Amino acid sequence: MEEQKETVHKRRVRYKGKYPKKFEEKYKELNPEKYQDTIAHVIQKGNTPAGMHISIMVNEIINFLNIQPGETGFDATLGYGGHTKAMLQQLQGKGHMYATDVDPIESAKTKKRLADAGFGEDILTIKLQNFCTIDEIAKEAGGFDFILADLGVSSMQIDNPERGFSFKVDGPLDLRLNPEKGISAAERLDHISREELAGMLDENSDEPYCEELAKAITDEIRKGNRIDTTTKLRHVIEKTLDFLPEKEKKVTIKKTCQRTFQALRIDVNREFEVLYEFMEKLPDALKPGGRVAILTFHSGEDKLVKRALKEGFREGIYSDYSKDVIRPSAQECAQNGRARSTKMRWAVRA
Repeated sequence: MEEQKETVHKRRVRYKGKYPKKFEEKYKELNPEKYQDTIAHVIQKGNTPAGMHISIMVNEIINFLNIQPGETGFDATLGYGGHTKAMLQQLQGKGHMYATDVDPIESAKTKKRLADAGFGEDILTIKLQNFCTIDEIAKEAGGFDFILADLGVSSMQIDNPERGFSFKVDGPLDLRLNPEKGISAAERLDHISREELAGMLDENSDEPYCEELAKAITDEIRKGNRIDTTTKLRHVIEKTLDFLPEKEKKVTIKKTCQRTFQALRIDVNREFEVLYEFMEKLPDALKPGGRVAILTFHSGEDKLVKRALKEGFREGIYSDYSKDVIRPSAQECAQNGRARSTKMRWAVRA
């Protein structure tokens, strides 16, 4: 008689101190269904739990979109599904929603999460494609009564070191929303010229030290020192800005890191090109009287959206649009620091 193989019990990774620092050790935060108290505590402190995303301006979006049961809607950026869920609840089981996301890792998790909450394929269609394909989806759906485009990067992507979105933790310098397509930020830097990099930093994030950083980064790569991790890029930035006075050095380095990572992320994911294409196709995807709300997170995005909506209004495509931006409340910003840079704009199809 063969001896039964014992199942080896794998113990949870232990960490030093009261709270885990590493993403993969945050076993409570990464299991929100199991550890509700821990999640509530983290949110109450004004932080975003690991592996989660707190949706921004939900009330303002729902109030503007004025969703009625039986309508057809589109969530351009599914993400963690918080906005999608809030919009689906307004449909009260009647109508249909479509949603897109280019991230195969997170969209699969969100699809299951929403299905478990009662929103299956009968009321929600999720497509793993870019939201600039809105024309194809609108054709299938017969047009949309309401559309939301939240242009921010989800917290799940920022927090996970393996995705390379954050300069705060070491990880591969990737920054792709879909890690299975295109080239990583590290590969982009391998062959970039000093002039092109300076232009990218200036155009994509208004970086004041774009020339100095472009020289330092390209010099480092020419020496044979590949910048392929988040830490290596941060160290080059720190070294480049070492000349700054001590009292302003820490804050400036942090902001420059944020802007540099943002510029690279926008570039490798072709975010401006995608947004421009989306804004061009948007009017034809909306039914007469259809409403669209767009959340932007930096000046480049906001200018592009503002210009498109203003021109559409002048041409009679939109019957109304937001002349001023709507911002999250002070209370929301206090509870969720990632909401601070958010601007909401809207329009109504003529």
